[in-house]
Order: sequence, then structure tokens, then C-alpha cells
Amino acid sequence: MRLYIITFFLCIFMPWILMAQTGKTKKHPNIVYIMSDDHGYQAISAYGYGLNETPNIDRLAKEGAIFTRATVTNSLCAPSWAVLLTGKHSYINGKIDNEATFDWNQNNFAKILQKNGYQTALIGKIHMDGLPQGFDHSAVLIDQGEYYNPNFIIDGVKRQIAGYVSDLTTDMTLDWIAKRDTSKPFCVLYHQKAPHREWLPALRHLQKYTSKTYKEPSNLFDTYEGRGTAAKTAEMNILKHMNWSGDNKIPPALMDELGIKEYLTWDKAAFNGNLGRMTTAERAAWDSIYNPIMADFSRKYHDMSKEELMRWRYQRYMQDYLGTVAAVDEGVGRLLEFLKENGLDENTIVIYTSDQGFYLGEHGWFDKRFMYEESLRTPLLIRYPAEIKAGQASKALVQNLDFAPTILDYAGLSIPKDMQGKSFRGLLNGKEHRWRDAVYYTYYEYPSIHMVKRHYGIRTERYKLIHFYYDKDEWELYDLEKDPQEMQNVYDLEAYRKVREQMHRKLDEARAHYKDSDENDKRFIPKAKH
Repeated sequence: MRLYIITFFLCIFMPWILMAQTGKTKKHPNIVYIMSDDHGYQAISAYGYGLNETPNIDRLAKEGAIFTRATVTNSLCAPSWAVLLTGKHSYINGKIDNEATFDWNQNNFAKILQKNGYQTALIGKIHMDGLPQGFDHSAVLIDQGEYYNPNFIIDGVKRQIAGYVSDLTTDMTLDWIAKRDTSKPFCVLYHQKAPHREWLPALRHLQKYTSKTYKEPSNLFDTYEGRGTAAKTAEMNILKHMNWSGDNKIPPALMDELGIKEYLTWDKAAFNGNLGRMTTAERAAWDSIYNPIMADFSRKYHDMSKEELMRWRYQRYMQDYLGTVAAVDEGVGRLLEFLKENGLDENTIVIYTSDQGFYLGEHGWFDKRFMYEESLRTPLLIRYPAEIKAGQASKALVQNLDFAPTILDYAGLSIPKDMQGKSFRGLLNGKEHRWRDAVYYTYYEYPSIHMVKRHYGIRTERYKLIHFYYDKDEWELYDLEKDPQEMQNVYDLEAYRKVREQMHRKLDEARAHYKDSDENDKRFIPKAKH
């Protein structure tokens, strides 16, 4: 009789017990947030541009979801990290550019997780001064960090570690997860330096990537005729503004020999400083690959036209840039296998993104900063087997502003009312079908490197309105359906009068909603130096 009663109760209540346990699992998932630096979506094969292969990052799309129109609020490294942490626009969190100080005392999502039982860690790049707050453990690169044998600040203590930076960041991330307190959920921010300038690949990838030839973008030789002053005066052109030594790896001595004088002291220092971190064996391996490339260039240089030089420099750029991506992709693969081998894959959210997009020769440019598509858009892939159906693709206009609220939502925690982003969890589990119809953007770092003028603007599904200000007052409007490469500003065309008026109304609404104004712009104008 007793056995019958026990069996009866098990049959009745066990499903409820299992459901409760499953609910608890879903409520407190582990979180691995992977952010690389300057990784354009074009350089992830899941996005279909055919530049390279990233099989491990692609797994996140196959086993989870990919966002094809994810964007940033400010296309610049440090401001993007600040937006991630705070869920607030740059003019609210104070980190408007790479020079401004970030106030670690303000709230961030890691602090909230930490206060609610999560173990937290930040490993890799953050590009902001001060000891990170909200983390039980931090091992961060100093400023931009170094590719070879880099320095880390580990829980406040500086230490140089032998190895390649992407591998070391992955090693430390896996080591921290392995040694964590297994009774608690965890969140680790796993931040790669690569593929940030000056694009120094792991030695094991040099031969493969320097041997490849890459397809040029159709507007590599853009003359900017259809755009305003900002595009014409930016200093981001691969031929005119890329460093010969630091970027293209031409030894300063060879530049002197060839009579190439267009390089700065810091460009020479970047070349010598980066390679100076190598051991003798590492430098020998490097020279065995690059010396023949430079010898060939030396023979051809004086007979090369500007067009040929542009093409040569583009190939050198892509070889090194995509070479650095390779180790990032391998790191993602190691992480995914580690999670699987340790039984963590089902209940761990894995997010892959970048701090913004990047120009890979489009418009003849490198770098980012502009509100044009290649720098505004950022890769975003997310896998969570317990809740996200595999193979999804979303066109929703999500932003990095939404990362903090989304992570807190998945953790089952309240989202602070002062966070300006919105959780996109509902988009992925099918419970939400309506989303914002426009995203808002700001950029402040001018006058400065690359000389991209200050601007703000709004992007909808089809149109984009940009206002360049400070030393200019110019407006640009693009029809992304008819002109996806943004080659022709249609702001003054009569055919777009109604669109222009509608976009101005939307821009005013967005500025009011996100608490921005001309007064904010004035706050961040640099004071004249005397």
C-alpha cells in the first residue's frame, strides 16, 4: 500500500517538480558574452559576403540566431563598451569618445548580476581606465593591448604573459570557467583585441592568409561625388591615410630606401614596438613570411600607378585583418567544445558581437566612426539551446544599447528603468512580434584621428537621415532599398520631400525619447586651447 501511495504521488507531482527545475534552469542561465574589436560583419561567413571562413562563429547562427541589422549607438571602441555595460547612450553614461573618462561608479549590468548571485568575470579588452567594477575577477589588456606577449592587469596587478593575445584571452576565459564555484550561475565577458589595428596575425596563420587574394568591393575607388563634405574630408582612405609601416608592415628602413616619406614617428614606433615584443624565434618566423613579400614590393614599387598601389595596399590590409580573425574564430570553437564537454552547453547563453562594424575597403576606407552601414551595423549571433530555436535570422533593428537589458532579462532580473535599451529576448522566443522602427546614433570624436565630423542621425528599415554639425551644417538622406551602398545623398531631391519630412519627425521623436538635444551636443564641444 505504501509503495502504491509513493508511486501515485510520484506520477502526479514529478512532472511539476521537473517543470520547476527546468524553469529554474532557464531563469538562471550561464552567460558568455564574446565581443571582438572592429570585427565587421562582412568578415563572418554566416553573413554571406564570401571574404573568409569562420566556421566556429557560424555555429552560433546554425544552432541559434543571427541578427542581420544589429547596430551600435556610437561607432567607436570605448564608447561601445560603455554602452554595453550601462545600457545607456554615450551622452548619458559620459563615455562619448575614446578620450573621455568612464565613471566605473555608475551602475552596470555586471554589478546587478553580481549582487544577485552570479559569478562575474571580465577577460580581455575593455579600453577604459580604472579597475573594472562589477566583476569578481578581471584580467584586462592595457589600453589597446598588444598582439604578441601582451601585458594584462589581473585583478589590479600588471603581468606580461607569453603567447598570442587571442589565444591567451581564450585560455584565461576557459580557465576561469573551469575553476568557478559550480553552485552559482556565471557571466563572463570574453573580449578579444583582434581584429583591431595594426592587424598582427598569429604566426601559425601567416602563411595561409598572406598567400590569398581577396575580391575588391565595387566602390573601392569611390570618389564621394554623391556625398557631402564629411565623406570627402575624412582621413580613412586606404591609399592616402593607411600607415605604410604599422599597417602594411613595410620596414621603415625599406621605406627610406624606396623614398617613401609619408609616415609618422608613431607609425615607425608601432612597427618596431609590436615586433619588438617577439622572441628571437618568433621574429624569425615572421621575417620568413614578410621579407619575401617586401622584397617583391621593393622591385615593383617605382613602376606602380596609384591604382595599383591602392590594390596592393587593400590586399595587404585584408590578408592581415582576416588573418587576425582566424584566431578569434578558433577561440570560439574552443569555447563551444569546452561547454559541451563539461555539460554546460544547454544552459549557457553564448553571444558573439563586435564593438561596431568596420570598413573593409568599402568607399576606399578602413576604420569605422561614420553612420554609414559598414560601421553602423555590427555582427550579432546568439545561441541558447534551452530557449532559442536553432537557425533563426532576424532583421530587427536591435542595438548594443539592448545588450544589458537582454542579459538581465535572461537572468530573470529586473531591468533598471534608467536603462535606455530594451530586451530582445521576446524576439527570439517568439513572444514579441513588434519592435522599434528606428535606431538613434551619435558620434563626437572630432577634430581627432581620421577627422570624421560630428554627427547624429536615425535609421529606419529603409531610410537613413544624418546631420553633420560643429563646423558644418549638412544633412544627408539615403534610400537603403534603392542605394544600399549609400552612394547618393537624396536629401535635396523633390521626390524625397515627404520622406525627408517624415524622417525629421522621427529624428525629433528619437532625440526626445532618448533624452538628447542640441544642448547635449554643446556640452561635448572641446574648449579652445590657449
